[in-house]
Amino acid sequence: MSTPTPNPSNQSGPTPFLTLRTVVVLLAAAVIGLVVGGLTFLSTRSAAGAVLAGLTAFGASVLGLHKLIG
Repeated sequence: MSTPTPNPSNQSGPTPFLTLRTVVVLLAAAVIGLVVGGLTFLSTRSAAGAVLAGLTAFGASVLGLHKLIG
């Protein structure tokens, strides 16, 4: 009895760490957060306020893009 040879079409490589959709959502949210943070810093000259605004925009963007791209 011989062992069956593996079929190349049945073999799949390792699964990706993140899906393409997740990468797109996180990347778009990061860009939005950086833009909001940068504009906030330019208008207020407060680094702490700019970081908080950028992080808030990032979080809100992740939720919105998750529903939009879903």
